[in-house]
Amino acid sequence: MSKYLLEIGTEELPYKFIPQAIEQLRNGFKNFLESNKVGYEKVDVYATPRRLAVIISGLEAKSSDEEKVIKGPIAKVAYDENGQLTKAGEGFARKNNISPEDLYIEDNYVHAKVVIKGKSIVELLQENVPSIVLKLQGSHFMRWGYNDAKFSRPIRWIVSILDREEVKIKIIDKESSNISRGHRFAQQNVIIGNPDDYVELMRNCCVIVDQNERRQIIIEKAKEEAEKLGAVPYYTDDLLEEVTFITEYPVPAVCEFDPKYLEIPEEVVVTVMAVHQRYFALHKDGKLINKFITMTNYIGDEFANIKAGNVRVIKARLDDAVFFFNEDTKKPLVDYVEDLQGVTFQKGMGSVYDKTHRIIALSKDIAKSLNLDDKLIERTALLCKADLTTQLVFEFTELQGFIGADYARVSGEDPKVCEGIKEHYFPLNAESETAKGIEGQITGIADKIDTICAVFAEGKKPTGSSDPLGVRRAALGIIRTILDANLKIDLNDLIIKTLLLLPIKTGEGNIIDKVKNIAGSSVERLSGKTLEEISDFMVQRLIIFLSEKYPKNILEACASNNSALKDLVDYVKRVEVVKTIDNPALIECANRVLRILKEDSKKTVDKNLFKESAEKMLLDQINTIDENVDYKTYLDSLIAINPSVEKFFEDVLVMDKDEKVKENRLALLTLLKKKYEKLTDFSKL
Repeated sequence: MSKYLLEIGTEELPYKFIPQAIEQLRNGFKNFLESNKVGYEKVDVYATPRRLAVIISGLEAKSSDEEKVIKGPIAKVAYDENGQLTKAGEGFARKNNISPEDLYIEDNYVHAKVVIKGKSIVELLQENVPSIVLKLQGSHFMRWGYNDAKFSRPIRWIVSILDREEVKIKIIDKESSNISRGHRFAQQNVIIGNPDDYVELMRNCCVIVDQNERRQIIIEKAKEEAEKLGAVPYYTDDLLEEVTFITEYPVPAVCEFDPKYLEIPEEVVVTVMAVHQRYFALHKDGKLINKFITMTNYIGDEFANIKAGNVRVIKARLDDAVFFFNEDTKKPLVDYVEDLQGVTFQKGMGSVYDKTHRIIALSKDIAKSLNLDDKLIERTALLCKADLTTQLVFEFTELQGFIGADYARVSGEDPKVCEGIKEHYFPLNAESETAKGIEGQITGIADKIDTICAVFAEGKKPTGSSDPLGVRRAALGIIRTILDANLKIDLNDLIIKTLLLLPIKTGEGNIIDKVKNIAGSSVERLSGKTLEEISDFMVQRLIIFLSEKYPKNILEACASNNSALKDLVDYVKRVEVVKTIDNPALIECANRVLRILKEDSKKTVDKNLFKESAEKMLLDQINTIDENVDYKTYLDSLIAINPSVEKFFEDVLVMDKDEKVKENRLALLTLLKKKYEKLTDFSKL
């Protein structure tokens, strides 16, 4: 078994391109090997800002021989009446290098078995590696020199080695060799004699080629430096990924800034450090301190200039933040609400000011349905978008809500309102926390359902490649918030109210025509496809969210028999019980009822029309089922009456010749069907 190394050395690559390139290279080489039937053990891909490397282990020396059956001309064309090959037959044999004796007839056509000899791995690599590399995709690819081909950044060197031998390849204008480059401040010409030595040789030249190892080093070194100060570093996955792919040899440097900047909102300082400058903020005893860690890509002991440069940069950024904060807080947050009239929410759906008043109306409706005092909820809804017109949010858009909460505190708003302003944006992503306070929960649900309905009402529903205004994230946020907070909210009703609040284009014409347009559009939204599309969308997002925990067929069964959106918490309780069903007899009886009833009977059951004792027994059993119990008890009651259902089907012919008797029996089964439907749609189990 052999091992192959490919290293593409480049100018510094954009950090966002590198994770894409890793995945594309891994898939590209796997597809190449498998399509050519070359055996291998694994494909490892390593990446730094200056190099993309692939190591293939357990590589076979050649591709496997392949036997193929080739179909030729029809028999009467390939052979004459004497059984001799015609010119067409001879041509087919000659073209495929086949002896005439090896031809055979099958299904009236000439066939031949051909053995295609495998190619050596060297030949295959030379033929395929350049195209695999040049098929990489990413944004802002470029040309250089006189080349027509594009790549993310100019290629400076190539290493291509199979075991201890070079495999000569050429990509764009560079030919391969066995010479790599170390860190920019370390040894440059590094001879790679064997792929097995590559990782360690690079390490000796201050290049950690394994991105996973580099990431772990960054975490450990950040923690070590923080511990010296009695602090802990702040970092996110996004920050770690970026720092990992802008360094080849991460070395920490601790910097200090003026403590006066700690007076502005902590989220602003942390965002400046993490998002804008790729620094690790430090917290001590739960509070931000005026020190941070920067990961340098530096070899040496002189950090004074590096520290001074980083402090100078962050000071300028924080000075801007202080100025914006001081200017913004000269007036209370509520005074910014009117300015929202100049901020467009979505074309055709008014301004953010209009959206704010829809959020207020919806929040009050939700609060009323939950029997809650809506005073603080209404205040939260009024102020939730006010910070969008402040200078600080204009500079740091990702902090909307957080800045609003701080400005609300400065303005003397109730602490619950402040927290609600921040939390109404929660969850910020699929894994992050949901709102803890009822103000943030209700305002957030109102905000998100308004966004979803506005997008669908404008005919801009999400597709596989687009998610306008993040409606998938908004739907997930609503679902998670309701389930985490155990809220009883009828989403069907909420969607209808939201659609009625959305602005409607009146069109041209006189007042009467405009009124007709408004009425017509409202009816179309509520009775047409818009309402149905939104409901289906929400149900599908619910099923996708819960499918990691519950079987999909059970989720669909519990959603189709009874609207899941009426009460999400109740829906999950039903799913929990239905997933425990292990009673084939119950499922069969329920499905038998469904098969017989093409549609529900509208008749009332008449005991006087009973002919068999099994009919009365079944009705008595149905009447024993109490629907005001928990779902586990309800399931037990369905199981308990199952013998009576089976007895009914054994003794009773539903489709009796007497039309009245038949209709009465169908009415009886309709009663039974409704009992089954309260739990789930058994036809999907």
